[in-house]
Amino acid sequence: MQLIAWSIPVFVAFIVLEYFLARRAGRDLYRLSVSVSDVGCGVVQQLFGVLTAAGLAALYFLVHEWRLFELDAGAVTTWVFALVAVDLIYYWWHRASHEVGVLWATHVVHHHSEDYNLAVALRQGVFTASTLVVFGLPLALLGVPPLVFFVSKAINSLYQFWIHTEMIGPLGPVEQVLNTPQHHRVHHAVNPRYLDKNYGGILIVWDRLFGTFAPVDEPTVYGTTKRLRSLNPLWAQLEQFVELGRRVRAGRNLRERALVLLAHPGWTPRGPTGPLPAAELAARAAARWSAPVSRGMSVYILLQAVVIVAATMTVLIAAAAWPTWLAALACATVAAGAVALAGLAERRRWALPLEVGRLAATVAVAGLVLGR
Repeated sequence: MQLIAWSIPVFVAFIVLEYFLARRAGRDLYRLSVSVSDVGCGVVQQLFGVLTAAGLAALYFLVHEWRLFELDAGAVTTWVFALVAVDLIYYWWHRASHEVGVLWATHVVHHHSEDYNLAVALRQGVFTASTLVVFGLPLALLGVPPLVFFVSKAINSLYQFWIHTEMIGPLGPVEQVLNTPQHHRVHHAVNPRYLDKNYGGILIVWDRLFGTFAPVDEPTVYGTTKRLRSLNPLWAQLEQFVELGRRVRAGRNLRERALVLLAHPGWTPRGPTGPLPAAELAARAAARWSAPVSRGMSVYILLQAVVIVAATMTVLIAAAAWPTWLAALACATVAAGAVALAGLAERRRWALPLEVGRLAATVAVAGLVLGR
């Protein structure tokens, strides 16, 4: 958590750099409302992690008590093994998150954006950490110390930030081993030939070994086969679960209801849903979904987004020293800001009252923190 938190200024600096480099190259990679939504999803995910990190750590510690081997946390071999093993675990977690309906509901948030830039790297689901730690529990049994596991997991996440860009082209022989922007662009595409490909975290060798690798051989179109059509970072986290609930209720028997949750997300009683037809793919390539925002509102949203990102970093670093109620209040207040900005961009009637309430709550929480 701390490693990610202290990386936030670096993330912001590279997002700003990519924006200006893209503009200089005449490329339309960023749209303010969409990017603020992407960052908002990351804010909500990280703040949710403040409230769940201790429980996940406790779970790993508990399983580690039953370890089969004793690995030295200070040994280089332990760290090398953990980094490679975590990456392999990540591959199978990532693959399962695309191939199992209920896991896709936890992961789909990361794929909603029809842009592809560094801000998209921050767009994450709130249950990502929970499901990934569960997949990592075999490493606890093998004796990987908790500190080594969680730092390795953080390094795996940090590596994947830079591969979410279109500003870096092919990188030559290194692409035989490492995951790169070109490989990961395939993963985020909805082109039929690219679906469910290139799951790797740091290493692309897992995809080559297990038959899920696909090279770039046609222009990529990004997003999900079913468009979200919303900037709301909270709805982004919930929408697929609501859809799963609807489909489960519509199931005619227990088998169909179970398959909705456990089969591929495209499963239906009539057979799997097909990929996007060529006409719709072309339409998406020509016009990405967004919500137009006035210049004045854009300035306000951008300024408040900077404040919310700074507040998120502060909460991530300092919340461990606060009472649980104060940490929860701070997380809720900052997350409400991310939701309110999305609502303002979409001109929702509830957005202005929420933003006013959020500003008042921010002042109150700041007073509570400073008065401790």
